[in-house]
Amino acid sequence: MSDTSKITAGHLSRGAFVYLRQSSMTQVENNRESTDRQYKLAKWVEELGWKHEQVRIVDEDLGISAEGLKDRSGFTKMTAEVAFGRVGIIVGLEVSRLARNNADWYRLLDLCGVTDTLIGDLDGIYHPGSFNDRLVLGLKGTLSEAELHVLRNRLNGGIRNKAARGELRRGLPIGFVWGDDDGEIRFHPDEAVTGAIRAVFERFAEMGSARQVWLWFLSQGLKFPFRPHALADMRWEPPTYTKIHEVLSSPVYAGAYVYGKTRCERYVDEHGRVRKRVRPRPRSEWSVCIRGHHQGFIDWETFESNQKRLAGNTRPRPHQTGGAVREGAALLQGIAKCGRCGRGLRVAYDGKHSTPAYYCSGMHLVNGRGHWCLRVGGRQIEQAVTSVFLKALTPAGTEASLRAAESLEGDHDLALAQLGRQVERAKYEAQRAERRYRAVDPDNRLVARGLEAEWEKCLRDVAAAEAELSVRQAQRPRALTEEERNSILAMGTDLQRVWSSPSTSDRDRKELLRTLIDEVIVAVDREKERGHLTVRWRGGILSEIDVSLPRSHPAAIRSDEETIELVRRLAKHYPDSMIAGILNRQGRRTATGLRFTVTHVYNLRRYWKIPDFEPPSRPLAGDLVTIERAAEIAGIAQSTMHRWVNCGFVAGKQLTPGAPWRIRVNDEFRSRFVQEAPAGYVPMVDAMRILGVSRQTILQRVKRGELGAVHVSQGRRKGLRIQVPASLPGLFAEKS
Repeated sequence: MSDTSKITAGHLSRGAFVYLRQSSMTQVENNRESTDRQYKLAKWVEELGWKHEQVRIVDEDLGISAEGLKDRSGFTKMTAEVAFGRVGIIVGLEVSRLARNNADWYRLLDLCGVTDTLIGDLDGIYHPGSFNDRLVLGLKGTLSEAELHVLRNRLNGGIRNKAARGELRRGLPIGFVWGDDDGEIRFHPDEAVTGAIRAVFERFAEMGSARQVWLWFLSQGLKFPFRPHALADMRWEPPTYTKIHEVLSSPVYAGAYVYGKTRCERYVDEHGRVRKRVRPRPRSEWSVCIRGHHQGFIDWETFESNQKRLAGNTRPRPHQTGGAVREGAALLQGIAKCGRCGRGLRVAYDGKHSTPAYYCSGMHLVNGRGHWCLRVGGRQIEQAVTSVFLKALTPAGTEASLRAAESLEGDHDLALAQLGRQVERAKYEAQRAERRYRAVDPDNRLVARGLEAEWEKCLRDVAAAEAELSVRQAQRPRALTEEERNSILAMGTDLQRVWSSPSTSDRDRKELLRTLIDEVIVAVDREKERGHLTVRWRGGILSEIDVSLPRSHPAAIRSDEETIELVRRLAKHYPDSMIAGILNRQGRRTATGLRFTVTHVYNLRRYWKIPDFEPPSRPLAGDLVTIERAAEIAGIAQSTMHRWVNCGFVAGKQLTPGAPWRIRVNDEFRSRFVQEAPAGYVPMVDAMRILGVSRQTILQRVKRGELGAVHVSQGRRKGLRIQVPASLPGLFAEKS
């Protein structure tokens, strides 16, 4: 370190950078000696000849690895300063502090060699422009990268070896804690936490959907435990769908110890930088999977069944059945398939009563036009499948009714038990807050006020939890009487009554169908008006069913003749958008009872071969124009032109009520709009005084042509001017 022969005056005239780095925040917090040694390098740089104000300490990268996958802002800024030739020397505790990958290291060496920048560490001072020094620096960089590889393999090998025995302690999901022995995993000691987890699996076994479980928690007002990390306190909040799905898809809840479910891979982003991302692995590639490692909330067979059920709830791909059960009335939704192309049938609802219909989304092109594989009403095929299903289910009717009777009596027990645990937890939190408040010095009001507010909040939570529990207990269904139990048992022998009962929802019926039926293949012969159904039961057994379909006699749909004739007249003068507005203002409807749109008008013209509107290149004198164009020619506002048309000062006409006004632009029209009033023309107020009549009467006479009128656009008194006759007969003469 004492060799200063390579330092020149040019180096001393530039700045000196002391680069500090440690690989992780744990090292920054615990290994303080290493950090202090790196900070003391600034004094050594001053001893080499640099002034105190020239030394710059770069400590922005503390806690960031130098393997090249993370952005180091301090290293980037230092490299930029080297490229600008503003750095005389870069000092680090070791070369490995600068970079752990050859890409960054050699890029820095190249820049330092070009800009005559020195590199120094505890072993000495090097000049990257010198061959020998560059060779030594290159070896040090290579050894640093190799050292990182060896350390990583050594540590990962120990981790994998411990994980293979099921003793590696990593973060556990909610509901589990680590025991005292190696690899021992226990249930969480809080009964409320384990009760919430058990409620998730029990509800899923009944509902079969993660979303339905989530909605049940929200409807019951139940909270779910959350813990951001192992050192954080437990929080109780309304659950999210993601949290419910994580519980159902985690193998730890099935008593399995799992390690290596994800893999870390490198990739190059759109900016050309090397990045790292985590990807899940399929179950067959998990590094460690020890079944029966600890006691779980469910067994492994139930976990496998739950995963198949979750996978079946997702949107099915082409040629696959499945999908979550919806609330619609279509009983075969998700299990019906096309008998021609094998695609899953989609559902549509027709009519006022929402009658389901099934159609295939696959198209076959014939003569350049697309035709659906099939489209069939769902009433007949659903009745046929239901009849076969109930016939197969009759032997199990009595046993199912017994289970239904037991379920009716204990439906609310799970929610009540969890609400009771929430009350107990709220009381414990209130007692703990009270103890903290009473333990504080009463004179220390800064602390006492905060503890008092926390205690009051806990007491409010207790009151709210107890009130909710009381309401739920009052809403608990009463126990079944002996007569009601016998009635339910009797219904087990007549499943048709249970199936058709108003209390049985469409969702319940679809859940029952899926317990025995995997898929229903539908084929339709329109010529014979028959359908052929193939029911594939769970286990592979097939049932063939022939169904008679009703003959379809579609009524002729046609627009009325008056509307067609009106469109024919309007199309000569207006575009389709204007025609649609006129028809809607007149209250007319399409053949199917809808409001007219541009598409409807276009299709109507195309069918009846009505020519399209072709606007003229420019309006000529004497042509019929719109109010907008007439106002532009006259140099007045559109509102003024509307007013003159309504009062009769300007002549206009409509092809039909609701159509735009059309104005004839000729010499007479232009003569009505002048800049100055001619002789003999007076304002409207003077004309009313001279003639002794109202404004409306004068406008009516102008409209009939008895009085002349012009519109003045300049001067102090703009507006309408009336031509008053020089001699007024009779009564008018006397008044004048």
